[in-house]
Amino acid sequence: MNDQETDKATNEAAPEVPAETTDEAAADNAAESAQEDMRGPLPPATFAFLVLSLRAQAEMLLGLMRFSEEDKEGPNLPMARHSIDLMGMLLDKTKGNLELDERRLLENSLTELRFRFVQVTEEVAKAGAQKA
Repeated sequence: MNDQETDKATNEAAPEVPAETTDEAAADNAAESAQEDMRGPLPPATFAFLVLSLRAQAEMLLGLMRFSEEDKEGPNLPMARHSIDLMGMLLDKTKGNLELDERRLLENSLTELRFRFVQVTEEVAKAGAQKA
């Protein structure tokens, strides 16, 4: 089979793709690319980023971090406690393997979150007592 016959066979075997489908795919790719540009690059995967992510999660679950005035959802104490306990487990499992600044970040985050957990728990109990 010569080159012309190969090209002809390839063209005959390839299914025709409607122009609309390729245009839609190109538009989707452009939209995804634009969203990535707006978000910016992802931060490096570091221990500090992991700790700060877990801390932010716990703060949101405690109701300390809100994104709008309409966000009236109360604290989720069981999930907040779970997030704090995860950080405590991380501290225990990494003992002796952390740099000084990493250990301090984790310990300080845990101390503050535990303190805030007690505060929020007391506030929820007072609010419940006032309703009753």
